[in-house]
Amino acid sequence: MDQLYSLIDKLFDRLEKIWGSIYTQRIVTDLLVLTFVIGLIVIELNRKGVLPETLSEWVPRNHFYAVGLAFTLLLFMEAIGLVFALAHSVADSLGKQFQVLSLILLRKPFKEFVYFDEPITWTQVSGPILHILADASGALLIFVALGFYYHAQQHRPITKDTLEQFRFTAAKKLVSLLLLTIFAIIGGNHLRSYLVQGSINSFFDTFYTLLIFSDVLIVLISLRYSSTYKVVFRNSGFALVTVVIRLALTAPPYIDVGLGLCAAILALGFTLAYNTFEPVVQERVEKD
Repeated sequence: MDQLYSLIDKLFDRLEKIWGSIYTQRIVTDLLVLTFVIGLIVIELNRKGVLPETLSEWVPRNHFYAVGLAFTLLLFMEAIGLVFALAHSVADSLGKQFQVLSLILLRKPFKEFVYFDEPITWTQVSGPILHILADASGALLIFVALGFYYHAQQHRPITKDTLEQFRFTAAKKLVSLLLLTIFAIIGGNHLRSYLVQGSINSFFDTFYTLLIFSDVLIVLISLRYSSTYKVVFRNSGFALVTVVIRLALTAPPYIDVGLGLCAAILALGFTLAYNTFEPVVQERVEKD
């Protein structure tokens, strides 16, 4: 069994090294820039009536679509980073979820802009301006809360046994590899749906739903290596926070921001409670 753990560990580390390399990140950055620039050019050509009619039907006429496309690709990249973070730390993985959520909130105003004529005038923006400000303010507050959340993390291992800790980490890496595979499959399906039908469902709604199940799975796996109440409580709390984030993605304006902030406060609360009272709880458990 340990040989399988070792194989999983090596495979994951290899993929993570490739993804995190400077070369890969430069390719990703170049891809984002190229996508944005090409998007702007193609949209401008369509506005001028240069594109063939068959192609023109598929190309929007508002330049803010290019911004939305670039943001969407950026979110895909952040989501991949989230999957890799899951194997190292449940806490860091949750922090990555908040990073993606804040970027989704920042993307929403640009999605509103695609319905405006160019150049944008105040009469067009006066209606949805409160939604735009709410999403931007929510993203900012989540960013601030995330700073406090990361600062509070202490990253204590759930077991003092080195071999057991290695097995637990390998198990999380297996979950991450499975999640990465499913991520590629649903991403491909969403892309095919867009190319064939011209419409696309919310990829991140599906992705966050998968994260809920993966978080619960890791909670159950952790019981094999540490069944202590404090670890189960914290990890279960983090899984619940993922549920709240998932609800925020489909909630109406204002409520989505409120749920996102509540999720951030809950995550920080679970962290501070765990750090403060973990020694006391552990001492009581050992006495019992």
